[in-house]
Order: sequence, then C-alpha cells, then structure tokens
Amino acid sequence: MCGIAGTYRWPDGKAVTDRLTDVLAHRGPDGAGRYSHAAGDGEVHLGHRRLAIIDLSDTGAQPMVSDGLVLTYNGELYNAPELRTELAAAGVRFRGTSDSEVLLEAWRRWGTDCLPRLRGMFAFAVFDERTGDLVLARDQLGIKPLFLLRRGEGLVFASELKALAAVTGGKLEVDHAALVASLLYYWVPDSRCAFREAEKLPPGSWLRCRADGRVERGRYWRLRDVAARGAERARSGEVPDLAAVVEESTRRHLLSDVPVATFLSGGLDSSYLTALAARHRPGISAYTIGFRAEDARFEAMPDDLRYARQVAERFGVDLHEIEIAPDVLDLLPRMTYHLDEPIGDPAAINTFLICSAAREAGVKVMLSGMGADELFAGYRKHLANLLALRYQRVPRPLRRGVSAAVGRLPVATSRRGLRSVRFAKRFLSFADLPEETAFRRSYTMYDRDELLSLVDPDLAGTVDDVLTEHADVYRDNDLDDFVNRMCLGDARMFLPGLNLAYTDRSSMAASTEVRVPYVDVDVVEAAFAVPGDRKIAGRQGKAVLKEAAVSVLPREIVYRPKGLFSAPLRAWMSRDLAPLVREVVNDGELVRSGILRRDALARMVAEDAAGQQDFSKHLWHVLTLEYWYRGATSGSGPTPSPTA
Repeated sequence: MCGIAGTYRWPDGKAVTDRLTDVLAHRGPDGAGRYSHAAGDGEVHLGHRRLAIIDLSDTGAQPMVSDGLVLTYNGELYNAPELRTELAAAGVRFRGTSDSEVLLEAWRRWGTDCLPRLRGMFAFAVFDERTGDLVLARDQLGIKPLFLLRRGEGLVFASELKALAAVTGGKLEVDHAALVASLLYYWVPDSRCAFREAEKLPPGSWLRCRADGRVERGRYWRLRDVAARGAERARSGEVPDLAAVVEESTRRHLLSDVPVATFLSGGLDSSYLTALAARHRPGISAYTIGFRAEDARFEAMPDDLRYARQVAERFGVDLHEIEIAPDVLDLLPRMTYHLDEPIGDPAAINTFLICSAAREAGVKVMLSGMGADELFAGYRKHLANLLALRYQRVPRPLRRGVSAAVGRLPVATSRRGLRSVRFAKRFLSFADLPEETAFRRSYTMYDRDELLSLVDPDLAGTVDDVLTEHADVYRDNDLDDFVNRMCLGDARMFLPGLNLAYTDRSSMAASTEVRVPYVDVDVVEAAFAVPGDRKIAGRQGKAVLKEAAVSVLPREIVYRPKGLFSAPLRAWMSRDLAPLVREVVNDGELVRSGILRRDALARMVAEDAAGQQDFSKHLWHVLTLEYWYRGATSGSGPTPSPTA
C-alpha cells in the first residue's frame, strides 16, 4: 500500500511530480522514489511513497525499473505467489520477493491481458521506455483510488485528489453537480469528481497515453457481467461453497511481512473474518471501539463491546479496546482534508482512530469486514425495501393513517434518542414509492423536492441529472431478482463511492493499509451466484453468509441484532457541534455563495432541535461540505489543519 503520482508530457513535470509525491507522504512513510525519462516530445516523471508490507528490502522499492519497463504501484496482489510460480516456469528470474516485481513481469508478458488475472487491490502506472507509452490501471472493484487530470496531450495523476489540487495552485473549479450529488448521497459517486477538470479512473479499467498524443481507454472487468453470470449459475442450481470461498479469501489477505490485525466490532462480518484469520494467525490482534457512555445512551446505540470480547476470548485474539470521545471540532477539518471530497459518514473518524491506535502499536495492516452488507443484502434498507412491497398491499386509507400517526411521534427526548421511531419514519418516507425511487430514497438524504428546496434554484437541472444517473445505473442490468438488483446497485455505487473511499483515505491518513476480504473478485462472483431468497430469508439479512459462519461462530454472534459502525451523531450535533452548526447556517461559505439556502437549513436545525425529525446526519454532512468547500475555494488548494 502506497501513494503513486506522476506526470506525462506536462509542463514543469519534474517539479510537479515532486510536489505531488510530497503531498502523499502520509501514504508511504517508509520511502520515496522518483523516475524521469523522455516521452515523445516531452517527458514522463513518476513518483512513489512506500508503505513497506511485502519484501521490506530495497528490491521492493519504487518506481521499479527493469529492462525498459517502469512501475509505480499502490496495492497488494493476493495471488502474487501463483503468478510468480507461473512466470518463473516461463523463465522469468526475480530479484526479490515483492508483488510489485510480479506485477511488472506479468505486464511485460501479457500487457493489459494480465489485468483480469490480478486478484487484489491496486492502482498503478507502467511506462514503456521503448514505445513512450504510459498506462494507468485500477482494480476491478475500485478499492484503490486513482485521480487524473488531462490538458491537451498532457496528463497528471495521483492517489489523492488533494495532490492534484495542490499542484494546480487551487485553480481547479468546483463541480457543482458533484456537490449536489454529495448532498443527495452524502458522498461523491465514483462516476463524478469534486473538481471539474479531474476524474477518477473507473474500476476495472485502464487508460493508455501514447507518445504521439493518442489516448486509449479499455474495460477489462464489469460488475454487471459478473452479476449476469451469477444469475445464470443460480438458475442452473450451481450453488457456491461460500464458506470455502470466504475462508480462502481471508487466508490470502493475510499475506504480509509485517503484523496484521483486524477490525472487530462484534458484528457478524468482522467476527467471521477475525475467527477465520485466527485459524491461520493464532494470537492475531484485533481492534474495537466504544463510545462515551452518555453519548451511546443518547444515541440508543447497542452495546457491541461485549460481543467483541466474546469473540476475542473464544478464538484467542488479542483485543484492543478504544474509547472514542474525540474532539470533533478538531477532527472534522482534519478528516475533511484527508477524505479529499465531501464525505458525510462519521464512520471515517472511527476508521482513522482505530488505524491510528494500531499504527502506534506497530501494526501496518488491518482486515475489515467492509463489503459483506452490500454483496449479501445485510443492510436494513434491503429488508425494508422488501417489506415495502408488502406494505403497498395494505389499503391506502390505512397507510395514510399510519403515516400521520408516526409523523407526530418525536425521534428523541431530551435525554435519549428513539431509534425505533427514527427507523419507522425512514421506512415510511419511501415505502409507497416505485422500486428504483424507493431504493434510492432508502439510503440517500433527500427526495427530489427536498433537494430542490435546499439548493440554488439554478441547480434544478443538475438535481434531475443526478437523480437520472442513479436510475440509469440501478436499471443497467437484466436481473429478475429484486434483492440482487439492490446488491448490484450497492456494489456499483455505494461501495466504491462511499465505503471503500473513506476506508482507503482514513486508513492511509494514519499510514495504515486496510484490506477487505469480502471485496474480492472470487467472493463477488460467488455472491451473485446466490439467489436473493437465500440472502434475505424471512427477516434475516445475509442469511447465506450466516449459514456459512455458524460452523465457526457461536449462534448468538451470528444471529445477534445488526450493530452499527457509526458514531453518536445526535449527541455530537446537539452538544459539541451546535455552535458550529449555527455559524455555518447563518454565515457559511455555502450559504453566502448561494449554493445552499439559509431558510431550508434553518428549518432542518429547528426540526432537529425540537426532536421531531432526525437531521443529525444531514447537518453533519453540511459541515463536512462547508469545510471542504472552504478549502477548495481558498485559492491555495486544500490545506491540512496544524495537527493533520
């Protein structure tokens, strides 16, 4: 895991690449490297910051140069041992044991045809000194980020958007469509970028810059096709051995020359991974979090710590408990800087603090249960959307009465949040809607009218464009299975746009690598070969994963109520952050610029304070968006706080 950067036929490319690489220092504190060469009538410059995980010697240093090929690479290849064996049998002689060298030699032998054979997480650039071509590539599922910016025949790229903003002197223009999208979702979809000129290389794709100025693009892996193949397997009765696939993925993800630990929330996904990891790494460490008692009580949060302790004791895991009582006024601007784009999920803070504690203990690699909910229908929204189909069969007058009654209920008292009321109001906000609209509304922040009332009227067309994009992505499949349509939508939008994005950026801010064994090409193939009625059985989400896990874990862990990897937002918003909310609503840059409307924000604050609606998540995202926008429009590019 590292930071990569470079320029291709870009003015003052060497100085720009040096600056890019310096901005990425937190991604790779173990070493830095530079490379320069002629490319057509210009030059190529590649930079690298190293977080040494496999082959800690200099033979793993980058940019890696070998017989006319040059590689700068961020990620891990979990099938590197098999690829190494195959290449060695073909006559390749390796200098070291790094997966970087395996990737370089695989590229030499197969070119872009090597990409579908790679099993791991990666973003890399490879330069051919003989042809002058530069190729960028990104992993199948978008685990690793890669941002780029093209001007004429020139290109600049980096692992983080803030690096591109820094080298352009803060002159990149904010994309208002991306801001509208972030308001809807509370993150920026992977198909968009917060700055207009910049873009994200799509998952499962490559881009080639040729010395004569031509640019070519290709896709080597499509999630839509994987889902279609899975549906065919399901129809033929071919049921994958999910327990074997998940265990094999977990074993591969333990590949490392440095200590590996796990996230352990006490929920199914992290407990299953931790138990499997402990089989192969006895005594492995795990990290879990708790919150201040008063915050957890106010938020009505479940006590997950006791489940984490139970798993740790049963499997001989060295458990580290971290109480999160953060100075959110300090952490909010720091995390906004590190997250690169406006992402309004407070789980990013949890990830950062856990990874920081692990790093201080000498741990560089963490395993996370990210992805299981998206692939196996484990979120409440999945079950809720199925229940909505039944709810729509209830006579309309009765539904109107239920909605009116629930609408009058408070979501919190002065001392305690009422989670069941919050869930009921959320459910009723989409239960009567058509499928795609209901699914979108079940996990996004606003409906169309609410979003239109919040933003500048001139952005009305943009609102419709953003909503249309969601509909187009959701409907872009031939699946006849409602549950798997939801899972596919999540895997294409929610997973790369939010969860993988904040996991990568929060962990790398702490110079820590997080691996996601569920987000593995073989696990994904298996997941979409499971029919929806085996993912949600009765009221059990992730039913098929639970069936696999019950042979390893105690039933009380497997079938416990779903936990939350979140934060006590209502407590933070009503206490720590209340003055900041008032400042942003009354005199924030977003309001003064006209992007957000003060009256709409003030109504949200008033209704939230009265306990009638829960707008804590909405207001948290407004704060993250405000801090991001201040940095993006300051004229000097984003800058970290003094403690970042």
